Amino acid sequence: MTSPSNPWLTLPYQPVLEQLGSEFYEQVTAAEFPQHRLRFRNDRLLPLLGLTAEAITDAQWLAALGQFEERVPLLALAYHGYQFGEYNPRLGDGRGFLYGQVRGIDGELYDLGTKGSGTTPFSRTADGRLTLKGGVREVLAAEMLERLGIKTSRCLSLIETGETLWRGDEPSPTRSAVMVRLSRSHIRFGTFERLHYLGRPDLVQQLLDHVLSVYYPHLWDQADRYARFYAELVTRVAQLVAQWLAAGFCHGVLNTDNMSITGESFDYGPYAFITTYDPKFTAAYFDYFGRYSYGNQPALCRWNLEMLQHPLAAVISAQDMAEGLALFEDTYYLTYHQAMLHKLGFSQTYRAEADDLLKCTILLLTESQVSYYEFFQALRTNFSEQWLKDSTLILASRENLEISLDLLTPWQQAYSQLLKTHSSAEITQIPDTLQRYNASVNLIRPQIEAVWEPISYADDWLPLYNLIDAIREI
Repeated sequence: MTSPSNPWLTLPYQPVLEQLGSEFYEQVTAAEFPQHRLRFRNDRLLPLLGLTAEAITDAQWLAALGQFEERVPLLALAYHGYQFGEYNPRLGDGRGFLYGQVRGIDGELYDLGTKGSGTTPFSRTADGRLTLKGGVREVLAAEMLERLGIKTSRCLSLIETGETLWRGDEPSPTRSAVMVRLSRSHIRFGTFERLHYLGRPDLVQQLLDHVLSVYYPHLWDQADRYARFYAELVTRVAQLVAQWLAAGFCHGVLNTDNMSITGESFDYGPYAFITTYDPKFTAAYFDYFGRYSYGNQPALCRWNLEMLQHPLAAVISAQDMAEGLALFEDTYYLTYHQAMLHKLGFSQTYRAEADDLLKCTILLLTESQVSYYEFFQALRTNFSEQWLKDSTLILASRENLEISLDLLTPWQQAYSQLLKTHSSAEITQIPDTLQRYNASVNLIRPQIEAVWEPISYADDWLPLYNLIDAIREI
C-alpha cells in the first residue's frame, strides 16, 4: 500500500519568477541535515493555500519543508544593495532559496522561501545556516506584526536541524534551524540595483514589467503605469514605516536588500521593540552610529526609495519619480497620526483635538520615559466611559506608571477633549479599538529571552507556544 501524497508536494506551484530567466537566480540544492525536528508549524496559514492542518502530518511537513524532497528547481535569488549607506555588489541569497510560488485562495501569488537551508553561490565565506534562536525571534516578530495589522512576511515553519553553529552574536556553540517563510514576494529593491550595476536596462524593464503584471496588476492598463507604480510603492513604504513606529518596532537593518518591492516587512535580524519612547534607540549592536535607529527609520526608508530611482531611471522619468517621492512625507504623517490615535482608542482621527492629543502623548512618553507597552496596556485594560465626565479619572490609578501630574494632567485634558467630540455610539467602540491595536503582551528583549531560556537549557517549548497564543489573542 503506497503512502498518501504529501499535500506540500502536490500544490499547484507556478514557475512565475523562474520564467524571468537565469539572469535573476542560481539553481541550488538544499543542505542535508543530520536531524529534523518540527518546532513550529503555522497551521493558521494553511487555509490561504487551500490546505488544512488535518491533511498534513508532521512527517509530511518535515519531508517537504525540512528535507525538501522532490521540489525542483530551487532558486537562490540574485541581488545587490546599499548596506549602511555603502553599495555592496556581493550579496544574493546566501542561506536561502525560493522553494516555490503558489496562488492563494485570494488569487494572490505567494512565495515560499527558506532561511538557513545551506550554502549557495552567494554565500561567500558563510555557512548558509540559521541559528535556532534567530528562527524563534523571526517567528515572534512576524506573529506580533501580523497581530498589530502590519504587512509582514509570515513564518510557515521552523525545523531544528541538529547541527552546531558558531556565532559571534550568540553564546556558542548554538543550535541550528531551517525556516520557511510565506511572503508576497522576495524581489527586493536590491534586485533592481544589481541590474543597474551590471548595466542591463533591458533587464530592469523586464523585471519592472514582471513586478507590475504580478503584484500591481491594477496598474497594468494605465498609460502612465510605471510612474503610478513608483508612487504607489512610495505610499506603501511610507505607510509601513509609520505603522512600525506606532507599534514601537525597530527593524534594525534597513539596507535596500531588506526592502521588499511589495512594501511588506520581511528579513528580520536584530529587530527590537522599544521599551520607552526613544528616537535614538538602536536594535542592532553593530549599528554604532545609529543609522537605523527607531526614529531614523522614516528618513532611511525614504532614502532607500530615492536610491531605487537609479535603476528605475531606465524606465521612469526623473520628474515622475520626484513627484512620486514627494508623497512620502504627507503619507507617513497621516498614517502615523492615524495609527497612534488607534492605539489611543480612537477610530475617527481627523479632528483638531486629535492633533492636540497626539502632541501631548508624544510629550508624555518622551518626558516620563514610561514603558511604551504598559502605557497603552493601561488604556486597554482601564478605559471607562466615566472618563468622559471627569478627566482626572483618566489613568488615575496609573497602574505603576511613573508619570508626574505635571505631565499627566494636560494629557488627561487633551484625552478628555477628544472624547467629548465623539458620540455615545463612537465611545462604546473605544474598548474594541484599544484591544485591536494593542496586543495583550509585549515583545521586548527580556520577554524573548524569557521564552528562549527554557528552550536553551531544558528544551522546553511550552513558554514559546504560550507567548505565540497570547500574541494572537484579541
